[in-house]
Amino acid sequence: MSPSTSGAMTGRRTAIIGGLMVATGPLSLTLYAPALPGMVIDLGTTDAGGKLTLTVYFAAFALAQLICGPLSDRFGRRIIGIIFFAIYVLGALVCTSAQNLEMLLIGRILQGFGVSAGVALSRAMVRDLFVGREAIGILTLINLVLTVAPAVAPTLGSAILAIGSWHLMFVVMGGFGLAIIALLGFSARETLPSERRVPLNPKTIIGNYGRLLRAPAFLLPAGTLAAAFGGFYASAALLPFVLIDQIGLTPFQFAMAMLIQTGSFITGNLIAARLAKRLDGWQLVGIGLVLIGLSGLGYAVAPRIWPNEVLAVMIPVGFWMLSLACLSPSATAAAMSGFGEIAGSAGALTGFFQMGGGFLASLAGTVMFPEARTALVLLMPGLALLAILLASADMRRTRSA
Repeated sequence: MSPSTSGAMTGRRTAIIGGLMVATGPLSLTLYAPALPGMVIDLGTTDAGGKLTLTVYFAAFALAQLICGPLSDRFGRRIIGIIFFAIYVLGALVCTSAQNLEMLLIGRILQGFGVSAGVALSRAMVRDLFVGREAIGILTLINLVLTVAPAVAPTLGSAILAIGSWHLMFVVMGGFGLAIIALLGFSARETLPSERRVPLNPKTIIGNYGRLLRAPAFLLPAGTLAAAFGGFYASAALLPFVLIDQIGLTPFQFAMAMLIQTGSFITGNLIAARLAKRLDGWQLVGIGLVLIGLSGLGYAVAPRIWPNEVLAVMIPVGFWMLSLACLSPSATAAAMSGFGEIAGSAGALTGFFQMGGGFLASLAGTVMFPEARTALVLLMPGLALLAILLASADMRRTRSA
């Protein structure tokens, strides 16, 4: 199916809309990251309570995609996107008025549930319209758009803290959610025609997920995404406590340090976008595996040797983001390539693996280690090794097929 059959949904428009939808997820993490230590004090809770606001968000995000995907296969991408982002806005309003940890957790669950549409629907929209190297190119463009919100979010969060409380950050999130709803309502075109929609049959849905979970062609690249994004989201949960509480940065200094992460991701996506025109997906994955291996080694060694140095933490972060830019588009396209007739379910389950990895990794970082630095130097190398093993197994499977 070419883009022309869906009106103005060209590759660029699909990338911009999909990228902004996906960007809402990281925005909901990085915007309030500088406020996490202060939020813990304000709500009278512990560091574990602060990290729990991330964990419940990941859990809702991951599980809701399993609902969002089949709904979009039945009713279309646009209307489901609008409904889910309305739930996200509601969650932001609950967080804005939260005066205790319990209310904040409820709001974060709603936010995670609603924002799940970003990952699931953007990938389904790409699969509706594009295949092969073209799909990888569009997914790379989505990653480029994705960098915009996280790039400014930590700095914006620090500026908000300078003029008001952390509650105001959730007002900003709600405004971003409303903008996405307007974008879907007025600028997007439906990518799934009515003749390709499937009935909302629980038995069929479970069967589709079962088919995906039995297929190594899906499981191995999806597992690679889970490990790679697990590391990204685990670091998002741990870095504020390492850099602010342990090393002693101010929230503004933390935001400046996080520009290394953002700059690396932008650079990686610019390079990946160029390489995607010359290399096939697995060549890009190979580059990503080298980078994630270097990152894992850096996490294992540098913070132990230089425990109070910011760069000892942020250089491995930078390598991880470079690797993510190479791994994500190719692994996503590989996981969905053979399942075009159930693209919504495949996109949802891919997103479930991605955010499920974030949930499990952030939960492990919270409950399995005595403090944040220890979690960083042990958990991140383990996730890097897991990503390398899974992607290598998929390469061998592809070559032998």
